[in-house]
Amino acid sequence: MILAMPESTPTIAYIGIGGNLGDARATVEDALHRLAQLPDTVLSAQSPLYRTAPVDAGGDDYVNAVAQLSTLLAPHDLLKALQDIEQAHGRQRPYRNAPRTLDLDILLYGDRIITDDVLTVPHPRMTQRAFVLIPLLAINAAATIPGAGAAQDFRSGVADQPIHPISD
Repeated sequence: MILAMPESTPTIAYIGIGGNLGDARATVEDALHRLAQLPDTVLSAQSPLYRTAPVDAGGDDYVNAVAQLSTLLAPHDLLKALQDIEQAHGRQRPYRNAPRTLDLDILLYGDRIITDDVLTVPHPRMTQRAFVLIPLLAINAAATIPGAGAAQDFRSGVADQPIHPISD
């Protein structure tokens, strides 16, 4: 497999993290650890962990977080690395919005807009999900969504979605 050339300067990427099967908290914490171990990547910030009810799905509550990475990995290489972490946690995709051990999504990759057969950035539903917006805003209150505007502007649209910080 030929990998794309790495980016020449680091890009700030935001990764949505969630899971609701097994020990979801331990899985999310391990995913954060694994993100910090990615090549040419620094875990530069992470949100608190949050508990949220499933959206458009059933099952147990989710544990969610957002990580900020400074990475030299190209977008598709980063996606592959995220999928490898998901697979290490037994991720299966039996149907859309199925309960999962771990879900890792590239929410933002710098100021780029990417739309192809395997990757869409910014994540297409991030402005509609409290479990994405609230953790994102916790680590970057000034976050901007390319093509959409300030992330803060979408907060009122998710105000009816319960989201609870998980305390230690």
